[in-house]
Amino acid sequence: MPLNSRDLDPPQRLLMGPGPANAHPRVLRAMAADLLGQFDPEFTAYMEEVMALYRPIFGTTNRWTFLIDGTARAAIEASLVSLTRPGDRVLVINFGRFGLLLEEILTRIGAKISRLDIPWGEVAAHDQIAAAIDEAAPQVVATVHGDTSTTTAQPLAGLGALCRAAGAYSYVDATATLGGMPFYTDEWELDVVTCGLQKCLGGPAGSAPITISDRAAEAIFARRHIEKGLSQGEAGGPAPRIQSNYFDLAMIMDYWSEKRLNHHTEATSMLYAARECARLALEEGLEARWARHHRAGKAMVAGLRAMGLTVYGQDAYRMANVTGVFIPEHVDGEAVRRRMRTEFEIEIGGAFGPLTGKIWRIGAMGVNARTHKVLITLGALEAVLRAEGLAVPAGAAVDAARSTF
Repeated sequence: MPLNSRDLDPPQRLLMGPGPANAHPRVLRAMAADLLGQFDPEFTAYMEEVMALYRPIFGTTNRWTFLIDGTARAAIEASLVSLTRPGDRVLVINFGRFGLLLEEILTRIGAKISRLDIPWGEVAAHDQIAAAIDEAAPQVVATVHGDTSTTTAQPLAGLGALCRAAGAYSYVDATATLGGMPFYTDEWELDVVTCGLQKCLGGPAGSAPITISDRAAEAIFARRHIEKGLSQGEAGGPAPRIQSNYFDLAMIMDYWSEKRLNHHTEATSMLYAARECARLALEEGLEARWARHHRAGKAMVAGLRAMGLTVYGQDAYRMANVTGVFIPEHVDGEAVRRRMRTEFEIEIGGAFGPLTGKIWRIGAMGVNARTHKVLITLGALEAVLRAEGLAVPAGAAVDAARSTF
C-alpha cells in the first residue's frame, strides 16, 4: 500500500476531551527504550520500582500495588472477577455510564447485583450508601470515583469504613481522577482501587495501575490456582478459582512477587511508560499536581460561563479535570466538535446515554492542565461558536479564565 501524507505527518492534536489526554514527552521517550526480558534482573528491578512509585500516588502503603497489562478496563475486570464469585451479592453505586459498566461486568460474572441509582450529575450521600449497604448485605461494594460521563466525582471518605463494618470489600474505579484529584486509599480504608495512564497521569492507554489491601489480597489468594504447566504439586486456595485466566489477580500477584511465577509476558514498553508517569507525578509533587488540575478546571468553568454557556452539574462535586457544558439551542454540537478538530486541531468530547447531544465534555488533564492550553481551547471554542452563528462576547472567555490563574 503506498504511503500518503497522513502516514508521514500525523496530526499534532490537542486532546481536550474527557480522555485520553496528550502523553507527556518524557513518557513517549521512555517508551522508545529497548526491550528487556521479563525475568532480566534489571527489568524485575523496574517492576519493584514501579510498585514503590505508585504507592504514594494511590495514597497507600499496600504491598500489592502494581500494574495490569491492558487499558483501564482490564484492571476493572480483573478486580471484579477476582473479588466476586458467581452468586455473590454486589452493591453498585451508579451515577453515570461507568457505574453501569461495573454492573455490566458483574452481570457477566454472575453476581447478584443491587444498584444505588443516583441521577446523573449528582452524587450519593453517606447515609444513602449506608442504607443501601444495610439493605443489600453485599460481599462487595463497587463505585466510580470520577465518572467522565457526568463530569462528577463521588466523595469517598467513609465508604471503606461502611464496607468493613458490613463485612464487605470495596472497589473503586479511579481511572479518570488518580493523579489529578486528592486520593487517599488508606485513609478512606478502600480495598481495591484501579486507574489508567491516559488521563491525569499523562501517559498512553495500555497499562492500568492497581492497589489491593491486605484483607482483599487474602480473599483473592484464597482463590489461587496454579496452571498445570507451572505447578509442582502446590495446593490451590480453598475457595473456587477465579473464572478468568488473564484477569486472575492471584496469578498476576504471584508474577509480581518474589516468586516471579510466570503468568504472561510483561508489556515492557508500557511498564516504562507507567514508571515515567509516576516519576513525573512525584517530581512535581502530588499536592502541586492536584492544585494545577484544580486551577485548570476552575479556569475552564469561568471561561465557559463568560461565553454565556451553562455548565453542567454541581460545582461542589465537579471533577477537577473534565467539565460538562450544555450545547446552546440551535447549535449543531457535532459541527462544533468537527470544526474544533479540523480548524484548530483541538478535540473536545460529546456525551453518552441521556446526555447524548446535550453537552460537550471538555478536559484539562495531565500535561494539558496548563494555562495556555486552557486559554487556547476557550479561544478556539469562542471562534467556532461565532462562526456557527452564536453571539458570543468577544474575548470574554479568555479574559475570565486568565483572571482565575
